[in-house]
Amino acid sequence: MGVEVVALAASGATSTVIGLAVTEAWTQARGLISRLFNRRRQQDGTEAGDEELRSAVDQLAAALRADDQYALGDATDRLRRRLRHSLQEGSETAAELVDLLRELDGERDRGTSFPASAATAVSGVTYGAPPAVRASGPPSEVPALRTRFVNRTAELADLGGSSEPADASHVDVRVLAGPPGVGKSALARHWAHAMRQNFPDGRLYVDFAALRGRSEAGADVLDAVGHCLRSLGVQDTRLPSSLEERCALFRDRTSELRVLLVLDDVTAPAQVRALIPHGAGSVVLATSTAKLGELSVDGARPLPLEPLTPQAALLLLAARCGEARIAADPDAARQVADLCSGLPVALHVAAARLLTDRHLTLSALAAELRDEERRLTALRVGGESPVSAVFDSSYRQLTPELAHGYRLLGWIPGRSFDAATAAAALETDVVAAQLLLDVLEDMSLLETAQDRRYRFHGLVRLHARERAAAEEPSDAGRAVVRRVLTHYLALTAFADRAVRADRTRVADLRSLLAGRTDPFAAQSGRKPLDWLEAERANIMAVLRAAGEYRLYTPGWQLAEGFTVLFLHHRHLGDWQESLELGAGYAAAAVAPAAEARLRSLLSRPLMDLGEHDAARRELEVALACAEVAGDLVLQASVLEFSGRYWDQFDPSRAIAAYRRSRELNVRGDEPRGAAIAAFFLGRAQDAQGESADALATLRQARTDLLSLPDPDHRMAARATLALGRALDHLGRTDEAVAMLREGARTLREQEAYAYEAEALLDLAAIATRPGADRSRLRDDLTRALTIHEEMGSPPTLIESLRARLHATD
Repeated sequence: MGVEVVALAASGATSTVIGLAVTEAWTQARGLISRLFNRRRQQDGTEAGDEELRSAVDQLAAALRADDQYALGDATDRLRRRLRHSLQEGSETAAELVDLLRELDGERDRGTSFPASAATAVSGVTYGAPPAVRASGPPSEVPALRTRFVNRTAELADLGGSSEPADASHVDVRVLAGPPGVGKSALARHWAHAMRQNFPDGRLYVDFAALRGRSEAGADVLDAVGHCLRSLGVQDTRLPSSLEERCALFRDRTSELRVLLVLDDVTAPAQVRALIPHGAGSVVLATSTAKLGELSVDGARPLPLEPLTPQAALLLLAARCGEARIAADPDAARQVADLCSGLPVALHVAAARLLTDRHLTLSALAAELRDEERRLTALRVGGESPVSAVFDSSYRQLTPELAHGYRLLGWIPGRSFDAATAAAALETDVVAAQLLLDVLEDMSLLETAQDRRYRFHGLVRLHARERAAAEEPSDAGRAVVRRVLTHYLALTAFADRAVRADRTRVADLRSLLAGRTDPFAAQSGRKPLDWLEAERANIMAVLRAAGEYRLYTPGWQLAEGFTVLFLHHRHLGDWQESLELGAGYAAAAVAPAAEARLRSLLSRPLMDLGEHDAARRELEVALACAEVAGDLVLQASVLEFSGRYWDQFDPSRAIAAYRRSRELNVRGDEPRGAAIAAFFLGRAQDAQGESADALATLRQARTDLLSLPDPDHRMAARATLALGRALDHLGRTDEAVAMLREGARTLREQEAYAYEAEALLDLAAIATRPGADRSRLRDDLTRALTIHEEMGSPPTLIESLRARLHATD
């Protein structure tokens, strides 16, 4: 007999005993039951199970006749459990008893009338604990899903997808934790209905969100246990008043039951602990934005839920809107899925909008969602905002202080941040900031990235900003961005100076850096270029936010310091954008020296990207700004950048620019600037065909660069490359190859990968000559191609390198 059939049979038979025992028909029924037990005993001998079953029937009848309400509850439970156990064991006596009671119940329904007092006893509240499973069947309270459930195959497998219970030896407690709206409740409900046959004694449901807000401590748990006891048949008049007694009664009532409890929107471990049943094979599914790690001590197992993958999000949209509609505009569908950040609640709202407005296209909806300021508004249907509602539910659980911190963190530009950045945003110390981050992470409002970094889920960040706009002063956002910008400016300045202390700079940041700890000064500290690389996306976001809030001066200062990364790691797109932003901020701040510096630097990525006309325009403005500023060293620097432009079109003009730059650097007492100008002068001389003169100029430049108080190995290695080219032009190929190899090796050590690629391509060109050594040709081309791909070099250059590499095969 199936487990659910057994439960229904035991429940129905117990109810029949109750109905008969309070009527005059009980005398006849008791005689028939007694004869059944006597006959079975004569046939099969005395069975302990049969005697316990007979005793349970008599005990229930006696409790009913005595009107002993508390004894009645125990007796009802005992008979139902004994019947279920006996039926599961295959007892013929129990099966015959069920058939007899079913027959007697039918006869009662056909004509027997009951006194009013008896009806009250059966359907009212005059006895303490009716059957733990109702006559109509076990409780089935878990709400049904209103849409087809898709995805989450891995999570369902983790929970156990078999129709047979995996392990009936203990109570399994699972905590489904994840950010608001990720689909925790839907997963729990889907599994509950799919596995209902495993829980013949009922599937109970408690929504703690509905119980939240009670002023008394523990009132939600008290109400939740009371609700479950009522579902198991305990009447209000028999509910204990204290939580301890209710929990004890719940454990007793479930000790031989196999039940499922779905506890939705749990916020504290105590809410789960109070409702762990005692029947082996039972399961508790608790959904929560909090991780509830304390429950692991009690044997609970976590099941973290992440946002849906892009493909899974598309499957959900297709399930709601129809595959044909998604296939008609797959690009727009992917955008909608991406902008919903993989949250099922947002995807369902997007689908609902598409279904209710047939004129709304996927592309139009994607356009609405792309606007961050309107995204949450776009995820509304009619007057309802389900997305904001699920976030509000978690937000209301925060204390006022934590809620204030949550709102401010939403204004941090960038995708991720560490505790120090959070401390800057909150204007507090790192310890206090870490406490807030830990709470928000535990509530799944923040995700943990690598290296103890944190990030908001996309829509959660918009919710934090939405609440900040409603609850914080109007200038609070600007203050947060200003503090974060200052934080990054100081760290970037330290990193810039750690790479090269004597590099030309316009920004005077001595007062900003005074008293701050330099994180890159320690020998064991993080490498400055590694930190800048890791923070690149965040610094770019801060630079963009500086313009939005008109923080022009610290904005251009950050752009100037940030360029040290791109001198070594050529991310051309970011380099160009950062300098365009910085130059614009310098112009808005009326800082001609800064504008000259940033525009001259901007010519570098523009030249690398082949935008020569744009580079020339930037250099012309830079020269004018440098003359206004009246700084000799700055003018020398701009002339040096101008020479690099003329290298491409007019070598004689380039030579003139470099000579003038070297002269101004000498007058300005800038030995490094003079050595660099000499290096570029030597390259121009070689390009002009004056290779012998170039050798002398380049050797002196390299000597001067290595003789500086802080030797410039990177620029000296570039001079070594130039010497190799000049030697090759003079026909001294073996010396040239040795120089180029030396320079490439040093530049790689200095992380100057763009110049390493130049050296490798020069070596590849020599290797392809007739009779040359080709043993390292393929390796050199492969490494150069990798560098240019990582730099984001123009596609035409990358394709030409691939062709050269293919030709070596």
